[in-house]
Amino acid sequence: MNFKLLLAPCALLLLGASPAPTLTLAPLAAVAGDTPPAPWHVAGLPQQTKPFTRFSVVSLDGQRVLKVEADSSYGNLVHPLHEDTGAPHRLSWRWRVDEPNPQSDLTRRAGDDSPVKVCALYDLPLQLVPFVERQVLRVARMRSGEVLPAASVCYVWDAHLAAGAVLDNAFTRRIRFIVLQGPNAPLHQWQHEQRNIDADFLRLFGDETHTVPPLLGIAVGADADNTRTHSVAHVADVMLD
Repeated sequence: MNFKLLLAPCALLLLGASPAPTLTLAPLAAVAGDTPPAPWHVAGLPQQTKPFTRFSVVSLDGQRVLKVEADSSYGNLVHPLHEDTGAPHRLSWRWRVDEPNPQSDLTRRAGDDSPVKVCALYDLPLQLVPFVERQVLRVARMRSGEVLPAASVCYVWDAHLAAGAVLDNAFTRRIRFIVLQGPNAPLHQWQHEQRNIDADFLRLFGDETHTVPPLLGIAVGADADNTRTHSVAHVADVMLD
């Protein structure tokens, strides 16, 4: 079994050496320099050799925002969280795509790229994960020494799929997508999103559990490693209530 292939996109991870988890999200762009503030940190594939997606804080429209640039690359900007209550979680953010990836196709492994995605990472108990996927995840965790979430809900901006589309990641069902902005979404314009991420988790992973597990973190990502293309997006005001 090719564990590297199966777990490649599961690197929406919390690195073992990452900053300590917090109870709330740190402001994404509240810094004077161009590096996102801790505990936000860049995470990639275990032993990644391909380029990392670039995350930088820039000025745009008179505001400090996160620029997300993928160039034949893979990477996620992850904020680890320490779950303290079982209260429902609402995640809100603004995003825009400035250079889309017309070659992306989330239904195929060869096209499994996105110009921008925002993900909620959940600590689904392993015993609830189907047997084969459970074994793959166990091996990946042992080999990498990293905390890989067993369930991730990712909101994506896609050039082809219609808004509202729901699908599994082409590599693994540990990541499931909801398309929020589709081919008719305007470029270079901010769009505001607000989601009850726990309700979305139950909608996407209700075949495995009827209980919302602890939230491990929030991630912002983009990738262009499968299509070997280039994309640029911006994200701002990521808030968790």
